[in-house]
Amino acid sequence: MAVHLTSNAGLYHVARELSRRGWHVMPTVRNARGADLYAASADERMVLPIQSKALSKRVPVPLGLSLDTLRSRWWVVTIEANSDKPICFVLTLDEVRDGAHRGEKDGKVSYWLQAKAYDKPEYREAWHRLGDPAAQKGS
Repeated sequence: MAVHLTSNAGLYHVARELSRRGWHVMPTVRNARGADLYAASADERMVLPIQSKALSKRVPVPLGLSLDTLRSRWWVVTIEANSDKPICFVLTLDEVRDGAHRGEKDGKVSYWLQAKAYDKPEYREAWHRLGDPAAQKGS
């Protein structure tokens, strides 16, 4: 299956899961820098930028040439994105950076998030980490 179809399958699965949990979800323009979608509470007191990384199987996530360019506060890595039962891992930006692996090939440096860094019980389907969109602050 084409890479962009896997990316779309993962992105819309994440949007579905967030919507089921009470978030208002807005995908961004594809191929734009930064978040792939924003999740907002109904009163907009909570707005979360989320980077979605979708994979067809359990493999490393490409992070690019520099960790300094990573932006979104929340990351969701979806494996088996094209299947009937995708699996999501919810991580913070700091967790992604801390788990990043530096690779070098032909003198070029790149960064990857190895599967062992994201496939952990504390991240697996851990949607609760994003907070409760129904929680009222200051009420």
